Amino acid sequence: MPMIRRGAQVPARWLLLACGILAIVIPSRPAGAADDGIVDVHTLPRLDGAVEDTSRPDTYRVIYTVPTPLAATSDATRKLLSADGWVPYVYPLDERSAALTFKKGRQGLRVSFTQARGRPDQSAVFYTPNRIYANVPFPEGAIDLVFDETRPYLSCIAPGALDATAAFFTKDMAAMGWRKLNPETALRWPNADLAGTVPNGVRVFYDHPDRDATHVYQKPVMLTLTRRDDGRTNVEIRVAPFALPEVLEADDDMAGLPRPKPTKSARGLGSASSNKREISAAAIAELPAVRAFYQRELAARGWQEDGSAPLAPGDEVAIKISNSDETGVLRLGRKYDFTMVSLTAQVKESALAARAKAKKEADARFLSDALGTAQQLIAADDIRRKTQAASLSDAPLTALADGKTPVPLPENAEAVTFEGGDGHLEFSSASSVKALSSFYRTALKSSGWKEQPSVINQPNMAVMAFSKGGKSISMTVMQMGPKVNVRADGSGLVTEAAKAAAGAEVEVQAKSAEPLKPDPESPLPVPTQRSLKSLATTKIPGGEAPLRRELEARIPASLDEVLAFYRAELAKLGWQEKTDGAAASAERAQIEFTSPQGPAVLKLGRAKGETTVSLAQKNADAAAKAEIMPKAGQARLMLGNMAANEVALTINKQTVKIAAGAGGPQSPKGPMLDLPPGKYVYALRLPGRPARSESLTVAAGEAWGLLVGPSGDVLPLQMY
Repeated sequence: MPMIRRGAQVPARWLLLACGILAIVIPSRPAGAADDGIVDVHTLPRLDGAVEDTSRPDTYRVIYTVPTPLAATSDATRKLLSADGWVPYVYPLDERSAALTFKKGRQGLRVSFTQARGRPDQSAVFYTPNRIYANVPFPEGAIDLVFDETRPYLSCIAPGALDATAAFFTKDMAAMGWRKLNPETALRWPNADLAGTVPNGVRVFYDHPDRDATHVYQKPVMLTLTRRDDGRTNVEIRVAPFALPEVLEADDDMAGLPRPKPTKSARGLGSASSNKREISAAAIAELPAVRAFYQRELAARGWQEDGSAPLAPGDEVAIKISNSDETGVLRLGRKYDFTMVSLTAQVKESALAARAKAKKEADARFLSDALGTAQQLIAADDIRRKTQAASLSDAPLTALADGKTPVPLPENAEAVTFEGGDGHLEFSSASSVKALSSFYRTALKSSGWKEQPSVINQPNMAVMAFSKGGKSISMTVMQMGPKVNVRADGSGLVTEAAKAAAGAEVEVQAKSAEPLKPDPESPLPVPTQRSLKSLATTKIPGGEAPLRRELEARIPASLDEVLAFYRAELAKLGWQEKTDGAAASAERAQIEFTSPQGPAVLKLGRAKGETTVSLAQKNADAAAKAEIMPKAGQARLMLGNMAANEVALTINKQTVKIAAGAGGPQSPKGPMLDLPPGKYVYALRLPGRPARSESLTVAAGEAWGLLVGPSGDVLPLQMY
């Protein structure tokens, strides 16, 4: 027969002839012809009281509801369809599935159930066709049917004796297009061994030379029948071993461990850097092929075999393995037609110690570098502040004429912000802390205000508190760069007109706010509609898990909307709201929660037409591990000293000496104190300097750190 060279042009009449031959040889399904492999689910029987859901008509699915709970509905459906000739079965490794699967001839059916919306006493039933790609016969009356219509796989107990069951399969396998293999028909599989025998049973191999109605190629199968002591017969049909791959390819790693291909299912725990990791899989291959795969892949990764390990239930092989840092066990067994794989790896104690040491050294280097940088910045900032302070004026101040605030403003006040509804005043000035403090002490005293004693009265910062007629004002004067910032808060600054305007603003805000949507990227819930967001975490040096997380945000919505948003979002995370101690009003709210990690608190307020959010969550496990968990009903205070010399700190009538470097990179754990909740004045004494006093307020269940900086400043930080 003449051949046509590749790339040569073919006469058009040849193409027409070829197309005509193909049209004759390849028949097509007539338009509208029924698919015999797909059951018409609309013709199937339904339970009594069924009400069909016709809201979304579907040719290949039926949904109906019945007035019975799920368990009763499932049992009744199984009995109903079994009476109609449908045979129930389960999938390998999926024996506990809530869905039901059935086979009737060459048609399959899947039935699933859900609770009717909002009605636990009602159930929704779903009928869906399930194509049988690899059909094999089910013996009538068989029990414990396990079947996978894609490979195929069948396991069951036939009610008849061995000979009768063998005769049944001989007849029905042939009727379905399966052909018994013999040495001649098995030539295409060089490794096929058809001569094997089965104790107390028979084994027959089949192939499917003609594609069935599904037009899917079927691999040869192995039928094994075994006589049981009770006279019945065990049946298993699975893909013939010689038709499975002998050399397995590697799939993507799981938990940093090799996984063979193909698998029916696989699961990994941990990662390549975890101290303990494992993988389990159901490989569609024979055990020798899977073992060879792991011998090859593990050796390529530096693992070696160290002999046999004790066999666990289901194991056929258990091998100890190890590399320079880890030990592990590889376990292989058989279930159904799968080779079950379990591979675990555990970091050696010596490697764990080395990793911990390396991490500690890395943390120490990081903290040392950070401390050195901080010391440089603090020194530079100290010089800068002194230079800037020298430029500030100590000259006496006079009040600004025609002031519209409840307290006078100095004549050089800049960037004034006054919120009469919230009782807040803030401005900056080119005068010194000393000059501004003297101005307000004199001005307020002359207006009848009485000053409360304060322990903070430094050249760069002063805190003052005044009271009169049941009202109060708290004022902080602090040097901020080349200017001094003055901030005042309190009921003495609230004006009635501003309160009325603020109330009207709240009402308008509540009406105009849009539905709040959660930000999917935020570790703690926060709406996407926000003007400000900050997230802070607190960790112990060298620790991995945060001791405390705090989210602060400003949201342009009413307080009620924000409160409803957080109640809904935190409930989704498993947070439980505590009813005792909850307080909510139009202007502020505070609610305590119990989260999976530990206690948490949500605080909401109003400022500048927005709702302010403070959401703090504590990690009880991390605090206990770090040994900073406060005693019940008390607060814990941790002390640290970054100064070059020992310092002494007095608080609650206790004086504690803090060695240089305590609570730092080289000595992470400094002294600790347990205190009852309350406000405390503490005094710090450094060699050659006068004592410095400041205050700290602690609550029950809190842990605070007081860190003395290189220049003698004290940094308070809530750790838990």
